[in-house]
Amino acid sequence: MSRIGNKLIEIPAGVTIDVAADNTVTVKGPKGELSRQFNADMKVNVEDNQITVERPSDRKDHKALHGTTRSVLNNMVIGVTSGYERALEIIGVGYRASKAGNKLVLNVGYSHPVEITPEQGIEIEVPANTKVIVKGIDKQRVGEVAANIRSVRSPEPYKGKGIRYEGEFVRRKEGKTGK
Repeated sequence: MSRIGNKLIEIPAGVTIDVAADNTVTVKGPKGELSRQFNADMKVNVEDNQITVERPSDRKDHKALHGTTRSVLNNMVIGVTSGYERALEIIGVGYRASKAGNKLVLNVGYSHPVEITPEQGIEIEVPANTKVIVKGIDKQRVGEVAANIRSVRSPEPYKGKGIRYEGEFVRRKEGKTGK
């Protein structure tokens, strides 16, 4: 029995959901519109301001798809109503971020500044020169952009310098010892 897959998804006010014949679900809300095609075996039902996901059998792959389909649908509903954001912090002497038009410019110890252009539907804010916030309605794309920014200079284990997620714990190593 799938605990996650059997949970109902409440549809908030102002959100409309359309399920096409090819199992493409379109969710429209105040922040935008998301569309995704799900596996044909999963059955998505919309009735009485609730979404339910049903699976045809108890095969292992159907059980896995059941919970995944429900979670992705729930993330879509949350995305079009409140959106998602991921905060990153920059730690290191002289390391900083700034915005130049739409682009994010990172100075993180390389001989050149690194420019990152956000894809459509993703917004990048720089409230302080050591903090970057990635916002959007698609949870997966927000996470991908944040991971790409972090990979420019991921935190190193000796001094902890680099770009990390807000609240991320970086395990520190002991340096060289003398004789």
